[in-house]
Amino acid sequence: MNEILDKLNEEQIKPVMDTEGAVLVIAGAGSGKTRVLTSRIAYLVKEKGVSPRNILAITFTNKAADEMKERLASMIDDIEGMWVSTIHSMCTKILRQNIPFLGYDKNFTIYSEADKDRVLKRILDGFQSDDEKFLKNAKWHISNAKTLGLSPKKYLEEMQDVKDIEKYCSFYALYEDELKASNALDFDDLLLKTRDVLANFEEARNYYSEKFRYIHIDEFQDTNAIQYEIVKYLVRNHGNIFAVGDDDQSIYGWRGAEIKNILGFEKDFIGAKIYKLERNYRSTKRILNLANAIIKNNTERKKKVLWTDNADGVKVETYTASDETNEAMYTAVQIKSLIARGYHAGDFAVLMRINALSRAYEQEFMKYGIPYKVFGGFKFFERKEIKDLMAYFRILVNPLDTDAILRVINVPKRGIGDKTIDIMLEHAKEKGMCLYDSILDVDELDLPAATKGRINNFRQVIVSLIVDKETSKLTDLLKKVIDKTGYMALFEADTEENFTKRANVGELQNSIEEFVKLNGDASLADFLSSVTLSSDTDEMDDGDYVTLATIHAVKGLEFRSVFICGLEETVFPISRAGNNQAELEEERRLMYVAITRAEERLFITNAQSRFLFGDRQYTVKSRFINELAPELGLPVPKPRVRTDDGYNRYTGERRSIYGEERNEVVSSASTTGTGYSSGAAKKFSDAQKLKPQVAADKFGAYAVGKKVRHVKFGEGIIVAIKGSGPSQIADVAFKGVGVKSLSIRFAPMELIEK
Repeated sequence: MNEILDKLNEEQIKPVMDTEGAVLVIAGAGSGKTRVLTSRIAYLVKEKGVSPRNILAITFTNKAADEMKERLASMIDDIEGMWVSTIHSMCTKILRQNIPFLGYDKNFTIYSEADKDRVLKRILDGFQSDDEKFLKNAKWHISNAKTLGLSPKKYLEEMQDVKDIEKYCSFYALYEDELKASNALDFDDLLLKTRDVLANFEEARNYYSEKFRYIHIDEFQDTNAIQYEIVKYLVRNHGNIFAVGDDDQSIYGWRGAEIKNILGFEKDFIGAKIYKLERNYRSTKRILNLANAIIKNNTERKKKVLWTDNADGVKVETYTASDETNEAMYTAVQIKSLIARGYHAGDFAVLMRINALSRAYEQEFMKYGIPYKVFGGFKFFERKEIKDLMAYFRILVNPLDTDAILRVINVPKRGIGDKTIDIMLEHAKEKGMCLYDSILDVDELDLPAATKGRINNFRQVIVSLIVDKETSKLTDLLKKVIDKTGYMALFEADTEENFTKRANVGELQNSIEEFVKLNGDASLADFLSSVTLSSDTDEMDDGDYVTLATIHAVKGLEFRSVFICGLEETVFPISRAGNNQAELEEERRLMYVAITRAEERLFITNAQSRFLFGDRQYTVKSRFINELAPELGLPVPKPRVRTDDGYNRYTGERRSIYGEERNEVVSSASTTGTGYSSGAAKKFSDAQKLKPQVAADKFGAYAVGKKVRHVKFGEGIIVAIKGSGPSQIADVAFKGVGVKSLSIRFAPMELIEK
């Protein structure tokens, strides 16, 4: 027994040895919850003589399940027969044996999201509608209904007040009929059908409840209503459930996770024992103090206070940038400085609420030769909505680009199907032409008149945009593409995914405006070339890279140094949380998760203005910074109620989208016009003096007119110098790339000697 318990602290030992009945472990961030869960299973097998075949362990990712299996295999001689898996994998196993109860064959197909989309589109074709917006909304309603565990009929009863709900439910019913006819299940069905088997067939319910005498659930705060129902059916015969989670890390409400499952555990299991793990092994005292300070503002939680025996650590830094580019530059310089002091690129994470914020960091990291990898979304120019709009740009520059036409000829949906496209491609092949020529010759093709009309409409849009390209400013072109194609209609539904996609389109506009600002009268072709260069990641180091990620993507991970960026109202917390207490508390939990990813160093940044959703606005500092002001050593703004003159009740700051007014609480500006706080200005300057990569007597050699060679951008000419000594910034003009502002101290470039 000692080999199991000796590695645990007193808090951890108690739940491990409590083997009977319902047990809930509230495990704070970094408190060793996985060790507790695996130790408890090992204790059952080695000390209580429980067969591995009578143990079930459920988690929520394949990676977590694999890691749990590895740990258990190192602790127990034989884990054969033990079910350690995601809940969807568990449900699949159950259904392979029991789905005939529901009238399906055991050899059912599981549809991926892509398969599901194709089925929905086929149904739409016979639904006498080709409305892309209707399809998006119908898909959302189907998923929502299944998350709630409701049939089309029950969902209709529950959603009577929703506009067009009868049509959506009819569509849902047709989708269900199609799946049944195909002996297929989608991802949501794996849970629903398992619930139905256990709820309605006593033989199956008794078998699995007897088989799994001890049930363990990891990340319990992430369970949704259907998952929890399944668990309660499985524990009905014996009541032995061991749930581990942290209500303060419940951040998936937008996809159905129910925080009430963990908050109401004692009501569902009378006599349940509750244990708290509050000792943190990950972070410094200063970081934990910040985490405790932010989460105590939530009301829907089980009270706990994280503590640690770790050192106090360095001060948490805050930085207020003038804009998103300066915010990213600050981060790049800090990372370069710490790498010079012995850190590795893999020690850093830049965490953001929405992945649209990553573009500025990607571009700045490339300037400074910092390897990075984007998680929680594709790299900016690889995201679907950006590739779609860039494909339209490519057509305007080169109508012979068949690949670009194929990408967007039916985006947004225009009723131009694959068969029609095949006919046009075949015509082009016979005539030795490209696809665009077939579009111009559409009247000669053997196609229905209605189809020809749709193709002609697409042609007219492209021709009109080609004229716009020649007669409009580059900065105005994206809006014209969006307006004439109706592209943004794809993202009208108010969902988390669409919010991010709209933000990404706005960030593309920002990218164009920055390009024009640096390159004057550059053409659309020049912009496309610059994007191609910026997307080149072939030189990325293996494994040693800065993590650029949404906060959702790094839950469960830890880093030596963390930057949390974009701390502004409507960004973090996100806009829809402004008047919704439940959503605001989930946003605060996200902030708590972000803070507790940091081991040694934490930086919190915001920008005084930011370009989002196609517009540049002065921002209001996030209420989260104000809630943390005492811990951060910042002035605590007096609460004010919003009035007609624009004051914000949460921050005491004035907001203007035009720039006539500044934030009320702003630290003194540097010589470059950037605002700083909490000593960050001094840190920014001091960081550039540490272990200089360029000898002091060499700084004077960098002058206007000198040629340099950059590892990424090639040869260029210095067109301006700002600052002095280690703080010098050089504006360098690179052929085909434009002007880049680079720190002489850190940028991977050298003078080309004459």
